[in-house]
Amino acid sequence: MLQHLKSAKSFIFLVSLLVSAFAPNSAQAQATLLLEEPYSYDGTFAGTGHAAVYLSRVCAETPTVLRRCNPGERGVVISRYHHIEGRDWIAVPLIPYLYAVENPGDIPLYANPKLVAFLRNQYLKKMDLTGSDRYQAVGSAYDRTTYGFRIETTPEQDDELIRRLNSESNRESYQLMKRNCADFVKQIVNSYYPHAVHRSIIGDIGVMTPKQAAKSLAHSAKHHPQMQLTTFIIPQVPGLKRSKPVHGVLESLVLAKKYVTPVLVFHPFLVAGVEAAYWTGWRFDPAKRALIFDPVRGLETPLTVAQRASYEKSLATMKRENIGAELLPDWQKFQAHTDPQFDATGNPFLQARAQDTTTQIGICRNNAFRLAAPPELVEGLLFARLEQELKPKKPAHASRQQIESDLNLLQQATKATEASLAAGVAGAE
Repeated sequence: MLQHLKSAKSFIFLVSLLVSAFAPNSAQAQATLLLEEPYSYDGTFAGTGHAAVYLSRVCAETPTVLRRCNPGERGVVISRYHHIEGRDWIAVPLIPYLYAVENPGDIPLYANPKLVAFLRNQYLKKMDLTGSDRYQAVGSAYDRTTYGFRIETTPEQDDELIRRLNSESNRESYQLMKRNCADFVKQIVNSYYPHAVHRSIIGDIGVMTPKQAAKSLAHSAKHHPQMQLTTFIIPQVPGLKRSKPVHGVLESLVLAKKYVTPVLVFHPFLVAGVEAAYWTGWRFDPAKRALIFDPVRGLETPLTVAQRASYEKSLATMKRENIGAELLPDWQKFQAHTDPQFDATGNPFLQARAQDTTTQIGICRNNAFRLAAPPELVEGLLFARLEQELKPKKPAHASRQQIESDLNLLQQATKATEASLAAGVAGAE
């Protein structure tokens, strides 16, 4: 009996360690290199993406003044930008940086360009930021998937970084070839672990790129176990056009037909050599063995192939049954004719006008069932979200807990719709 009690205590202690390590409000000092996929013009042409650093124990007094975090605060993301108030770097709290809202419960379940622009503008007013590219400072997870590479740090290292960045001139000095966002990340990470991040003379022609920063950090962590590297994925919020895979300089040449075709005509041996080098040694998969980031629960295990297939089959069955019972709205088409607003408690919602009626639809977990919208609209929203979450990816960009949470919301919406239909039938009789 005593032996069983000791085993139980050991198990509980181990679980508590794992929970504390992955909890969003963990007191551990950590720095995370954020490798962000490209989108829009960057995704079409260069494909190098963006890089930033998340510091779990460092917070922002203002976007340009750092301090140690108070209890309950989640740290900041720091990155080098171009054309934002003439500053070299800007610090933004984690949740606003990713989602342009302050609370995880306010994160939209499904996004569209109008909603994202609204949330960004409202949060940027609080920050009082100016500049043509200020939109980059918040709402990153609407535009792209991000890969995190987390390493352990000490409070003393964090204090020294705060002192140094607060004392140095924070004036814009962005240069694409030698002072870009990846160069800034290199500077920050190397202040914790010297030489952990370095440029690639061959793979990127000497230019520091976001993917090279992540690749070199992952390589360094193999030789320095004290870094305790943890890799995870921050999924892109469903709704907007999906971001593209992130590449290095020569990798873009190898993988992009628009570049490789003309070069192949004049320099076939060069292309063959570069491709051989890429497939034998330069290739780097940032998603390999990565966990999934959830803004409430922390880091979770990604769906397995079998789990994804099972959930996809279940969702398809539910959709067929629902369509047979009532007319399920096309959420993508419906939301295009709505306007974003904030409700009385500060949660975002969508407002739709049709002739003499106005419909308000809760768009986040905090108000999805609080507003008086037809429940079938919430069903359409959740079907659209789940279908995008369950699209095949290697590895999956969602966890079992996330899918179960969304399915629970969908089941609530389905029950509400059934009750509404039953009430309508009873009233007609």
